Amino acid sequence: MFSGIVEEAAQVVALRQDGGNLHITLRCSFVDELKIDQSVSHNGVCLTVVALPGDGTYTVTAIQETLDRSNLGSLKVGDEVNVERSMLIDGRLDGHIVQGHVDQTATCTAVDEVDGSRYYTFEYHVKPDMARKGYVTVEKGSVTVNGVSLTVCNSQKDSFQVAIIPYTYQITNFHNIVPGTLVNLEFDIIGKYLARLMEFVNT
Repeated sequence: MFSGIVEEAAQVVALRQDGGNLHITLRCSFVDELKIDQSVSHNGVCLTVVALPGDGTYTVTAIQETLDRSNLGSLKVGDEVNVERSMLIDGRLDGHIVQGHVDQTATCTAVDEVDGSRYYTFEYHVKPDMARKGYVTVEKGSVTVNGVSLTVCNSQKDSFQVAIIPYTYQITNFHNIVPGTLVNLEFDIIGKYLARLMEFVNT
């Protein structure tokens, strides 16, 4: 379980394909605090630490389904990945409840600077059956983009916007997102549960 408050952008230092699995080695400032089997969010994808070689890096493994559903399969050495360690049970929930289960990807279509901040527009493919189950955005609701907890604005049928303040722009990989960039989306779990309950109410 995560909060969507990204700690930093880790750098990819190595990639190794192993059948349908991709082993991703990264470098970040808190690597000495990690343990084997610990969960870390990578661009919003919950992955398990599988190796700590002691050189300031750690390795996680993404299976084929994760690669197909997220943007991790397109990573290159040198890329930045938003990372967040799992939420402490006695900590504040500064973002929103994030599971680390990416639902699908979206494409950035515009980046607009407004009064010192930036508005990012994202478009995503809407499947009617999934939309009925809560896989959509709602105005002023929560959405996770590349692991970052954000508030939706200008929610449309197949697109939405988010506002990024300078601090978030600097410490996350949003400073690398331009029109055409593929990002990971996780829709609000509360909305999914409510949509599911309504299915039972209406039957």
